[in-house]
Amino acid sequence: MQLRLDQLPAHLSKGASALKPLYTLYGDEPLLAQEAGDTIRAAARAAGYTERQVHTVSGAHFDWSGLLGAASEMSLFGDKQIIEIRIPSGKPGKDGSQALQQYCSAAQGNDGLLTLVTLPRLDKTQLNSAWFTALDGTGLTLRCDPIERAQLPLWIAQRLSAQGQQVEPGEAGQRTLAFFADRVEGNLLAAHQEIVKLGLLHPPGTLTIAQIEDAVVDVARFNVFKLSEAVLSGQIERTLRMIDGLQAEGEAAVLVHWALTEDILGLYRARTALDGGKPLPMVLREQRVWGPRERLFERILPRTRTAALARLVAHASTVDGIVKGLRHPQWPQDGWEALRRLALELAQTAQGTAPGATHGNAPAQTHR
Repeated sequence: MQLRLDQLPAHLSKGASALKPLYTLYGDEPLLAQEAGDTIRAAARAAGYTERQVHTVSGAHFDWSGLLGAASEMSLFGDKQIIEIRIPSGKPGKDGSQALQQYCSAAQGNDGLLTLVTLPRLDKTQLNSAWFTALDGTGLTLRCDPIERAQLPLWIAQRLSAQGQQVEPGEAGQRTLAFFADRVEGNLLAAHQEIVKLGLLHPPGTLTIAQIEDAVVDVARFNVFKLSEAVLSGQIERTLRMIDGLQAEGEAAVLVHWALTEDILGLYRARTALDGGKPLPMVLREQRVWGPRERLFERILPRTRTAALARLVAHASTVDGIVKGLRHPQWPQDGWEALRRLALELAQTAQGTAPGATHGNAPAQTHR
């Protein structure tokens, strides 16, 4: 039977009598699977399941008979036991399918056994298989999917609330959560670590966007994001110095290129939207531009030509090939040298000193 992850604490709070003989966790979000597993283990230990065995199914030669034997054996000391079955591939095979079905039948009649099965993300065929149907019918099944970007701010807010912290009310807080989510999207474990760090750095209460920027950006590739601020501020000397530092520290050239390209594409898309008649505040919201980056975009966009940003987009594409080993006759062959040139062009555009970059005395929002 399926159970949502947020329903698990309430289910386990009912005590030992509510525990099911088998729990199945599946999905590709390791943090949620780990937390759900820890919660189930803690409830089982509180109910007297003091022994634990772990069986990892690796390859086609796994000893399924040993697992079936472990399920039927009684503890030497009469203690209840937890048996964990980990199937990293999500494919137990023909023998494993039969063994899991037999195991489920044995587990239902063994009051001294609680089983925890962990699986990766499963496709439709696997979900409809006989072995998974047996697991689902024997106990509870919990799906551990990644938190989508749209739900991530709420997830962050709930985690902060659990440790006695919250963001500012209203739109300011929503923007803070969006900023946070943008920095940890796609890496829930990093998001969890940053939330825990905020709990260590600051007492319970309201967190400002400045506090979150300082803490989260520092871990979320602090130097790369600071490079973005330097480039968009038009700080040419600082930009070149930071690129030298990133190269010396062994940072990946592709990551630096990604950071520069994100700014270039963001500016180009925003400028195109302005050309289409949209107001600047709406454009920045749609492009998910927050915090210091928002203020920099507000300064750059009204006086920057679309054609200049289109050239930067083309140059970013060229540099993408260079850092991956392709050559271009009009660009340096070395990836880091190409990155310096691209960063310099972007900084000059932000500064308003690049040839043809600005509108001069044109109004803030021009139309083609």
